[in-house]
Amino acid sequence: MSTIALAGQASAQAAKKAAAPAPAAAPAAAPALQFGPAIPGACVLSNERYLLESAVGKFVVQRLNQLKSQSDTELNAEAQTLQADANALQGKKATLPPDQFEQQGAAINLRYNALQRKAQQREAEINETQKKALGREEQEAMPVIRQAFVAHNCTILFNSGAVMAASPSMDLTQSVIQGLDAKITQFQFDREHLEQNQAAPAR
Repeated sequence: MSTIALAGQASAQAAKKAAAPAPAAAPAAAPALQFGPAIPGACVLSNERYLLESAVGKFVVQRLNQLKSQSDTELNAEAQTLQADANALQGKKATLPPDQFEQQGAAINLRYNALQRKAQQREAEINETQKKALGREEQEAMPVIRQAFVAHNCTILFNSGAVMAASPSMDLTQSVIQGLDAKITQFQFDREHLEQNQAAPAR
């Protein structure tokens, strides 16, 4: 394309930008929410926050990601080997007797189905591992939650995810995170191992 054509395109684009209407002004920020007096005895707790923001919660997320990455690496390596073997067989199609080609193709299909089942099993194992790890974290947090409940003179405790808003003075979450951090920062766990019949069946 010539320099003149490029210059013409640039001029046209500049003209379009100049003719375009100015973007609308951003809406004004909403005023800060003003809370009334705290309701005596009523407290709230964010389960999601203490599960994710505590030191042990961050460790659990990191460890789960590590286990999933290990599983994905294993499955990807097997899938690449299987694909290479399938490509090699396809390349020999013209020279192999039909019965041998069909036999070797059937063997590759069996390996593919086995890999699918293995992938489903690994997914089920990671899900079970996550379930147990979060259960352990909740178990460790319960005494800390009870202590915070008593220390703040609570008579009722709401999950903050079930209320629209609550005064920060009624929120136990930060106290629970601090107490949990003082109690435990990590615990050892590995991927759960399930039998094939416990994983989801192949589709």
